[in-house]
Amino acid sequence: MYKRSTLYKAASFMLAFASAPLAFAQTPIGQDNEVKAVTTAVPILTVAPDARGAALGDAGIALSPDANAPFWNPAKLGFVKNDVGISFSHSPWLRNIVDDMSLSYLSGYKKLNETSAISASLLYFDLGEIQFIDENRNPIQDYSPKEYAISLAYGQALSEKLSLGIGARFIHSNLAGNVNVGGSTTSFESKPGNTAAVDVGVHYMTDINDKINLALGANISNIGGKIAYTNADQKDFLPTNLKVGTAVTMNLDEFNALTFVLDANKLLVPSPGADSTQTVVSGIFTSFGDAEGGASEELQEITLGGGLEYWYNQLFAARVGYFYENPEKGDRKFLSLGLGLRYQKFGVDVAYLVPNDSGNPLAQTFRFSIGLNLE
Repeated sequence: MYKRSTLYKAASFMLAFASAPLAFAQTPIGQDNEVKAVTTAVPILTVAPDARGAALGDAGIALSPDANAPFWNPAKLGFVKNDVGISFSHSPWLRNIVDDMSLSYLSGYKKLNETSAISASLLYFDLGEIQFIDENRNPIQDYSPKEYAISLAYGQALSEKLSLGIGARFIHSNLAGNVNVGGSTTSFESKPGNTAAVDVGVHYMTDINDKINLALGANISNIGGKIAYTNADQKDFLPTNLKVGTAVTMNLDEFNALTFVLDANKLLVPSPGADSTQTVVSGIFTSFGDAEGGASEELQEITLGGGLEYWYNQLFAARVGYFYENPEKGDRKFLSLGLGLRYQKFGVDVAYLVPNDSGNPLAQTFRFSIGLNLE
């Protein structure tokens, strides 16, 4: 097992940083050397866990619904076709740096009637093994930090074109257990963080003509209480996220179909330099205009992901995508590639990320998903 060591007095900070997508960042600072990236607790909640969405540049809010729909947009549950759908996804994490971190996702749904469905899912993030040492670099103990989220979601179609969805989740983030963190002058006991959150989504789709279908989606996820790792006075925002996107599917002929997807994301939390003590509701509304750089910096906080999905006879799929984050806000950029196979009730998807440089921690990142659909 690969072990990582960190100073005892900095353990909580290092563990939190290790779990963040911003750990991939190349230059998340502005010209004044001030950190400009927006940070939250439990950032893994915003990472696409399934191979299909990952292969499309972490996009999929308006993509055709499957068992992974609750992660992207619970409203898509109103349009699922099968009676039961189950999917399991797994991804070794930051393989270019460590060999014992992984992200797993188990999700399933059951139709209640022709226009509604309910789902349950588990997102599990294993951060591997950490070795704690004190300020004199003496070993204290080994620890295996983990985070997970248990979610329930419901989607209801209001018409043949429009559906709404809601979701709720319990979030557990245990980065340092109950380790006493501090030096000779200051000391405090870390603790696992627990909180709850909800999602609200909408999905719309319509046929432009007999060959082209347009889908639109929007979802606000992780609207929930702040999370604390030390005491009630020190709490961090969850990654409350606004995602909007579209998917345009063109049926080229009887056997060939092509779908273009594009998603845009913005974290609805205070920007760097803004008041971090405000309430969750206040943080959501002020997040659209609290950046010190004004409107231009607010636009920099929007990430984009999109790609193309090709299907042959609904049996074989090939995918390509791209994800972009502004250099001032984290500079995550990567190309994504993927394949999919469907045979009767079963499906398999794989995805591979190609980061913008060979030294990027995202190098060697892949995901796979297996699914089962029952009529």
